[in-house]
Amino acid sequence: MAPVTGRRILRRSITRNRRRLTAGTGLISLHQLAEAAVPVLIGVGIDRAVAPGDGTALLLWVAALGALFTGLHLCYRFGARQLMLAIAGEAYLLRGELAAKIMHPRRLRTDLRAGELLTVSSTDADNVSYLLDYVPRIAGAVTATGVSAAVLLAVDWRLGLVVLVGTPVVLVGMQFAGPLITRRVTEQQELAGKATALATDLVSGVRPLRGLGAERAAARRYRDVSQASLRAALRAAATTSRSLAFSTTGSALLACGVAVLAGWFALDGRISVGEFIMVIGLAQFLLEPIGLLAIVPSWVAEARASADRAALVLGADLLLPEGAARQPVPVPDLVLRGVRHGSLEGLDLTVRPGELLGIVTPRAADGEALVRLLAGGVPPGDFEGGILVGGVPLHDLAPAAARAALLVEPHHTDLFTGTVTANVTARTGATDPAPERTAPADPAALREALAASAADRVVTDHPDGLDRHVEERGLTLSGGQRQRLALARALLARPPILVLHDPTTAVDTVTEQSIARAVRALRHGDPAGGRYTTVVVTSSPALLAVTDRVVVVDDGRVTAEGGHAELGAHDDYRKVVLR
Repeated sequence: MAPVTGRRILRRSITRNRRRLTAGTGLISLHQLAEAAVPVLIGVGIDRAVAPGDGTALLLWVAALGALFTGLHLCYRFGARQLMLAIAGEAYLLRGELAAKIMHPRRLRTDLRAGELLTVSSTDADNVSYLLDYVPRIAGAVTATGVSAAVLLAVDWRLGLVVLVGTPVVLVGMQFAGPLITRRVTEQQELAGKATALATDLVSGVRPLRGLGAERAAARRYRDVSQASLRAALRAAATTSRSLAFSTTGSALLACGVAVLAGWFALDGRISVGEFIMVIGLAQFLLEPIGLLAIVPSWVAEARASADRAALVLGADLLLPEGAARQPVPVPDLVLRGVRHGSLEGLDLTVRPGELLGIVTPRAADGEALVRLLAGGVPPGDFEGGILVGGVPLHDLAPAAARAALLVEPHHTDLFTGTVTANVTARTGATDPAPERTAPADPAALREALAASAADRVVTDHPDGLDRHVEERGLTLSGGQRQRLALARALLARPPILVLHDPTTAVDTVTEQSIARAVRALRHGDPAGGRYTTVVVTSSPALLAVTDRVVVVDDGRVTAEGGHAELGAHDDYRKVVLR
């Protein structure tokens, strides 16, 4: 398969919109042809109606001029409609492709941060679609210039020669600016993406920053990145402005040359008054198409730079293998054999079906590495050993099958703009992103999940209840409320194997004990019948007290295991879990 490049993306934008683009370009070219015909019609009308004083002929020429204006108006109206549909449609398709690649279940291998990906999937996608506006503009400008040159040649070959020679000179001069504009625009877009990425990080972490008193340092860091982005934007704007000034000056000098030459010919009697007015009108009209042809390189450069950035995403490799196994996992057990990754050093661990297992990691790095592995975010080449889910290697499972069998709720979770219901039911497949199309989840299951996670208090404490609005990333909620809603979301999904990483660090002790008992009752009570396996990576005594077994992982290996009460007799264990 050919690699994805910016050129291929631009070429594809044209080919998959060829029908609307062809129709729009043809109509816009006709519009420009009619625009060029206006001074011609006026000049001929002066010679054939005004000069001889023929009133009837004058009325006919005025009527012809009105019909011409009607035609050019209709051409532009329907041509612009076709082009706007093509531009909007292309932007929509490209944004969808970028979003699908960014959110691919097998994950994207890229160094771009979240804010940069956001810029690529929005601003850059729009810039690429604007190429569909530039193509008909170029075609129309070429049509207008060609027709004007032909008319001028018919009036006097020297007038046409000025246009035929002068226009390429201006355009060739502008071509030298194209590569420089591309480099400047690319630099500007890259730095703008980095500034957006940093802003996203800082806004999402504003509360911890305030807690640390690091607001000034964060603001200074953002200011430095923003100023670098500003300097790049100013350099790109300066280059584009100089290019525009050169093109405007060149086209103005060309038009002035035609007008001066025509004036000389009129005084010398070589052309009539009507032809002189015709030439002056065409000279004034030529300012727009020649100027447009001269400035087009900067527009195409911007579209090319955006297409190159889109290619970085669309052409990026996927992080995880495809996985062939799509059948449901028969037994909800989890086995790790000789796993080495990060701080883990040959970890061996077996989680039995139906077990509620607690994992204590005195070093946070061990817990984070373990959760990262179980979440499936680490490609096979980046760790050693095996991870078996229901007897099947984790990466042999198709992404959908892996998610259906094993769900990992990380410590740092995200909530999304919408209602409480939309956030909690997001993993059940019952909720559409559009609120007006959201189907209700099973009310009984929803109530159970909210009660088990103590998130029902988030609902009852607000007059809107389940329709309570949640801002982006849940920033209007407290840390404990966000944790409880995220836990409710995980419990409602009811996966065969559920991994929770410090799910209650932001709630009070009484609430934590209530959550621990409720989670055990929901997933490991009699009705569950051993269908569910739960792993809790935590140091919380309340959660560990309800587990069937506790495993201590230290220095990347299992160093102890047993019941919570049994391990509590050891000083090292007590130091980690008692608080």
